[in-house]
Amino acid sequence: MSTTTWNLDTAHSEVNFKVKHLVISSVSGKFKNFSSTLSTEGDDFSTASISFELETASIDTGMDMRDAHLRGDDFFNAEAFPKISFTATAIRLVAGSEHEVEGDLTIREITKPITLKVDFGGIAKDPYGQIKAGFEVEGKIIRSEFGLSWNALTEAGGAVVSDEVKFQANVQYIKQ
Repeated sequence: MSTTTWNLDTAHSEVNFKVKHLVISSVSGKFKNFSSTLSTEGDDFSTASISFELETASIDTGMDMRDAHLRGDDFFNAEAFPKISFTATAIRLVAGSEHEVEGDLTIREITKPITLKVDFGGIAKDPYGQIKAGFEVEGKIIRSEFGLSWNALTEAGGAVVSDEVKFQANVQYIKQ
């Protein structure tokens, strides 16, 4: 069977995250610049080879001062570590369209294995004749495991920023 290449359709994709602030509410954000390629045997996504990169400088929480702090050395140090990368190592069907994708996540040159929940939305032809595949992805990390350990304490001794970060991506790929 021949190999099929799928390129990310960034106009129809998004990567979002949220983290607890003061343990009472969540702050949300997104990455504006990212890229990905996916290779399959035919249209069989269970055989996929997946790589994904985010540009750390493209972080956007809707607040310039917070974004500058996140780009700085307390968090991503976007100048020294411009990319976050993920490479899939295994894909398992859970049930129906639900899958688990295991892979290696690298932030600040620290690589750790993570498992993502992925819902395969299907394949469709768009109005321009392009074949597209859609996925919803969810995961979480412990940010301190990747060198993102900055924090402060409130008067009551609670953390200002949770160590757990949840993320969600809606991605569409275009068959080449």
